[in-house]
Amino acid sequence: MRKTIVAGNWKMNGSSESIKSLMGALTAGVVAVDGLETLVCPPAPYIGLVADLKGESPIALGAQNVSAQESGAFTGEWSLGMLQDLGCSHVILGHSERRSLFGETDADVADKFVAAVDADVIPVLCIGETLEQREAGQTIDVVSAQVDAVLNQAGSERFMNAVIAYEPVWAIGTGLTATPEQAQEVHAAIRAQLAQADADMAAKLPILYGGSMNAGNAAELLAQNDIDGGLIGGASLKADEFLTICAVAAERRK
Repeated sequence: MRKTIVAGNWKMNGSSESIKSLMGALTAGVVAVDGLETLVCPPAPYIGLVADLKGESPIALGAQNVSAQESGAFTGEWSLGMLQDLGCSHVILGHSERRSLFGETDADVADKFVAAVDADVIPVLCIGETLEQREAGQTIDVVSAQVDAVLNQAGSERFMNAVIAYEPVWAIGTGLTATPEQAQEVHAAIRAQLAQADADMAAKLPILYGGSMNAGNAAELLAQNDIDGGLIGGASLKADEFLTICAVAAERRK
């Protein structure tokens, strides 16, 4: 059975005080379950704080972005080595907000993906379509092209140490959510595409749903065959909601 992952993307939210409160609740409430991984991805300035606060809890630590460069004159950037030094095991790459607001291209995302895997940091590769693309019937084509852009550069063997998050752009922070059937259709298409390159890799790779998963819809989404967890936005800032999703995911492991 594939690993189930519940990942919190805190985006540009939080303060030292609020993060201490949130992590206190999460470390007290998260339970270690075989095959279930709980991951939090705070803003970069707070990664060190979260590393200290998580202590010996089963919560894994990730970042929301990284440079593909190892070091040098890249003001405002941070490297994979720096993330590892702070205890990060994962990094979110290609989030739609990085693509749309900061101009990251498929090639940029592929470069970061390769660098992450080669540095033994697990990339959480985000892909997804806009509302216009979905309404035009282009969802599978768009998602497939985003996967191919990385697969063609990275090679299928690197995907053995990766995670994909399908995040329909129209469902991020809008309160809209793909139906379980819509999400499953795309997840299954992604897995079928990966299987053409490497069937064993495709069968093992976790594919998360990243479009406004919350405590109310998590059970239906996680019941789908090809949905292996969630990349949680707003709900990950509320300890009770995030822990409810983790509990639902834990039930899935039974």
